Amino acid sequence: MSAEDESPHARDETAGTPAEAEERELRFAYVPGVTPGKWIRRWEERMPDVPLRSFMSDDGAQLTVLHDGSADLSFVRLPVEREGLSVIALYEEQPVVVAPKGHEISVFEEVALADLSAETLLDVQELGGPEMALKVVASGAGLVILPMSVARHFNVKDTVARKLTGAPGTEIALAWPSDTTDEVIEEFIGIVRGRTAASSRQPSAQQEKPKREPKPDRRGPAVKKPKVAQRYAPNPDKGRGKGSRKKGKR
Repeated sequence: MSAEDESPHARDETAGTPAEAEERELRFAYVPGVTPGKWIRRWEERMPDVPLRSFMSDDGAQLTVLHDGSADLSFVRLPVEREGLSVIALYEEQPVVVAPKGHEISVFEEVALADLSAETLLDVQELGGPEMALKVVASGAGLVILPMSVARHFNVKDTVARKLTGAPGTEIALAWPSDTTDEVIEEFIGIVRGRTAASSRQPSAQQEKPKREPKPDRRGPAVKKPKVAQRYAPNPDKGRGKGSRKKGKR
């Protein structure tokens, strides 16, 4: 075998591309409560040649997936440490208070934070995350405050959730390492931000599209119709009102 054949950059003659080249895949993570289905569908419509892989990560690992390279982007719940990251805030989440089934908050449509001063509010992170915290709430040990989307996602039995006013809301953002931005990532960011496929800021829209050849004219050369001789002299009274023609003296 020659030195050229042993080179790691040897070309795959069948495929016509370098053997080391791999199909690009875009990976993103998201915290519980984020529903990325609409973005995935738009990506598949616009970028069918680039596979998209998504997976859920808990709040504690929402940045770890970026630092260890397991995800290219991550939908995170703010606040986060932004050093070395690009972060775009997307939307705010509605907070709710979750209590055990049968609690007096169930008779209200919404509850003010000030009305919970006598209640035992549990720390979600100390309990090991929202799912475990909701199970503790179901046992009657206390109440927790969560984003509505998270409470709905886990939907633990024997709990009741009500909108909470007077409490600071949480915010969902999209984050990715600042030094890894490329056209594929920019395309995904544009989709998440609601840009249309024709937007000039979308990399896919900036690519030159092949010009279509004009369709052949199947009608053939135009044939002029022969002029028809006018049989009658034009009526000088045509178009005038009745009696508009001046009569001469007899």
